[in-house]
Amino acid sequence: MRSSSRFPALAPGLALLGALAGGPAGAQTAAPVALTVQVNKPGAAVNKNMYGLFFEDINFAADGGLYPELVKNKSFETAPALLGWKALQGGANLDAYAVRAEQGVSAANKQYVRLTTRAGAPGEAGIENEGFRGMGIKAGGEYTLSFYARRGPGSIGGLTAVIMGEKGQALATAPVTGFTDQWQRYSVVLKATGTLNKAFLKLVLNGAGTVDLDVVSLFPKDTWQGRPNGLRTDLVQLLKDMKPGFLRFPGGCIVEGRTLSERYQWKETIGDVASRQPLINRWNMEFKHRSTPDYYQSFGLGFYEYFQLSEDIGAEPLPILNVGMACQFNSGELAPMGTASAKGGPNAEGAGAPGAATSDPSLDVFIQDALDLVEFANGPASSPWGAKRVAMGHPAPFNLKMIGIGNEQWGPQYLERYEPFAKALKAKYPNIEIVSSAGPSPDGELFDKASKRLGELNAEYVDEHYYAKADWFRQNVGRYDNYARKGPKIFAGEYAAQSVSTGSPDNKNTWDCAISEAAFMTGLERNADVVGMASYAPLFANVDAWQWTPDMIWFDNLNSYGSPSYYVQKMYALNKGTQVLPVTMPGGAKNGTDNLFASAVADDKAGDVVVKLVNYSSSPRAVSINLAGAKKLGKTGRAQVMASADLQTQNSLQEPKKLAPQESSFAVRGSTVSYTLAPNSFTVLRVAGKK
Repeated sequence: MRSSSRFPALAPGLALLGALAGGPAGAQTAAPVALTVQVNKPGAAVNKNMYGLFFEDINFAADGGLYPELVKNKSFETAPALLGWKALQGGANLDAYAVRAEQGVSAANKQYVRLTTRAGAPGEAGIENEGFRGMGIKAGGEYTLSFYARRGPGSIGGLTAVIMGEKGQALATAPVTGFTDQWQRYSVVLKATGTLNKAFLKLVLNGAGTVDLDVVSLFPKDTWQGRPNGLRTDLVQLLKDMKPGFLRFPGGCIVEGRTLSERYQWKETIGDVASRQPLINRWNMEFKHRSTPDYYQSFGLGFYEYFQLSEDIGAEPLPILNVGMACQFNSGELAPMGTASAKGGPNAEGAGAPGAATSDPSLDVFIQDALDLVEFANGPASSPWGAKRVAMGHPAPFNLKMIGIGNEQWGPQYLERYEPFAKALKAKYPNIEIVSSAGPSPDGELFDKASKRLGELNAEYVDEHYYAKADWFRQNVGRYDNYARKGPKIFAGEYAAQSVSTGSPDNKNTWDCAISEAAFMTGLERNADVVGMASYAPLFANVDAWQWTPDMIWFDNLNSYGSPSYYVQKMYALNKGTQVLPVTMPGGAKNGTDNLFASAVADDKAGDVVVKLVNYSSSPRAVSINLAGAKKLGKTGRAQVMASADLQTQNSLQEPKKLAPQESSFAVRGSTVSYTLAPNSFTVLRVAGKK
């Protein structure tokens, strides 16, 4: 933080410029650019949930990320069945180790691993787990190891658990004894003596013979709010610090699946964590240049946990459900309408990639899943699905208010499924707001047709997505200026500036991308009567296991950091205000003229006027802001500034806050604010005052 005492009262912007740009403050001599903020003519209300989060399990965002289970394929249910596991020393001292399914722990957890070792063999007998690109272990940290075991013939009465380092060092060791010939659950806490980003778990059998193991878990005690199945603390804290208005989950294209059988089914992700069936992740082989065949969803982070996370960070939950369509970039598989035969397939208009239709399940099943989800979230304990929520430990309703029908589907197949879906939801839950899809592109014939039809159907929100190069965002700052002021609200559900090209593995989270997003967002804010919600995407990325870039927050097994885009989003979310204030550019020019972008809001709760300014220029720029109609202004304002002379600046694990907001104060005299914007800067000015 920059102390306000470091900046002269009469020229704080110039002093800040000198600090950030390295040049003398007095070098700026150009006449100030005159802006007018109509404080006395407030416009549309800003949605209190305007800026939120989009979560999708891409880039190892869940397993290996936000969900801190350290063991990969803990229940041996994932195919190939021994994924993540290998025998100690290549298995030379094991007669056999293989996945079995006879008399498993439960009907929902049939598979387990059987280990058989012979007496007198040299070395250690057992298995080890690699984790998710290793296991992050912290010195002094406590990790709960739990598993089910059943002893077979022989003398194996227990095992020794060891958390190991890459160089063979033991970070924690604990014996587990008392194995019997019946399945029993065992648990022990291991306390680490060292810190390592890529440790692994070793289970060494004590004795000779046969033993069965299942549901092997190594879970840190340090979780968000100390929950046994809790989330990773540093990642949740980054989310909470943004004070997001909503959390959209679980995606994204994994909602759709490559086929309908691989779609995300929320009912399979609640209840006993050990009984949740894993599913291949839709992103594991999507990009040949980033193939990750070991990418599966354990669903330890399921819908209950998503609702709980939303509550924890103060965000409205926004679940997105499958509308009876597999991803149109993959199979394009369609659920039949009701009991009729399926429509679509390779020759259907707008069907996307070729795919075969399916006859089961019908659309009615998808609709019922949506109705049941509302009951799960909001229903009383006396209702079937409400009772399941209560049984999981949350007696109070989650107060679900919004639901999304489909992710980013397009074409007539989507519209014909959306209509009965929305009708059924509204019939039973008329107060639930529905988010609909305009497809993956922000323009074109299919986009236009979808937008028109959804307006005719009185849709409440239309989800628009745009991934494009940075200059697109600056050039389209006026995108919503000419939208109809009545009709569906816009949900800018996925957007991010691409430094190279959409989907390129060479995209970087540069300042050029982030400042361009900041410029675009002035257009979202100025049109708050049209745009009701917005979220950057994707949210998370593991530095060792990503499929898509750029991303808002990056992490490894121990550390995390926010990209410049994270801080832009945070600055908007923390300064969203309550009402739009009209901003007039010099000579009535459009927002963005000469690469100067501006928006303003009144924050009635704080009693402040908030002005956001983007100077996309390599030169400093003086501005004179007339706060027209403002009364009783404070004598001092507060500024938050992100600026870098190098548009390619990035944050990293080594320099997590290389580019982050810097704070200062500035003097306010009369109703005009004079300020000098640093080169390549995004600035938020707050002035206390009343209309």
